Amino acid sequence: MKYATSILTSIALIAALAMSPATAEKADRDKPMNAEADALRYDDLKQTTVFTGNVVITKGTTVIRGDRVEVRQDPEGYQLATVTAAPGKLAFYRKKRDGVDEYIEGEAELLEYDSRADNIKLIRRATLKRFNGALLADETSGSQINYDNTTDVFTVEGGTQNRTAGNPSGRVRAVLAPKSAAPALAAPAGPSPTLRPSSTLGSGKN
Repeated sequence: MKYATSILTSIALIAALAMSPATAEKADRDKPMNAEADALRYDDLKQTTVFTGNVVITKGTTVIRGDRVEVRQDPEGYQLATVTAAPGKLAFYRKKRDGVDEYIEGEAELLEYDSRADNIKLIRRATLKRFNGALLADETSGSQINYDNTTDVFTVEGGTQNRTAGNPSGRVRAVLAPKSAAPALAAPAGPSPTLRPSSTLGSGKN
């Protein structure tokens, strides 16, 4: 999403997960997409399906929920899903990370999921969280968050759409747990990664 050049409060935070054998669940992209909804409309010519009313999409370990989901399928069978939340609510995204007991969860007014590229965009009032088991480890919020499952890298943008009573400037906010503060869990089959902010912190692109 592009923001007008007059938005002076926009900033971008680029964060990456520390080097580790653990990556997002790669097998999800090749799993079938299953959906439940109150109603659906299918257009064979355009290869689009629109689900409405309490929509739940599952694809392997990936779970997406929203009020309206439009799914377009390309000739190779990959899907591009646009998820819209009900008024006043947020759409939901959840995915397991491979090799460790960790999950990525996100919420926003609008989600755009690309199964071919294996990435997700969370747009407007966006929040991204990493859970170590059932415990919250890291949390980031902004106006838009782009998360790449293939590299475990995400970017966060601030702006006027991120303004709240507690954050009138609309700046990006993040809580990154230090490695020493990680909860004691059963040892996974490799080192447990933690979020590592990059050295780049500057103004968001307009």
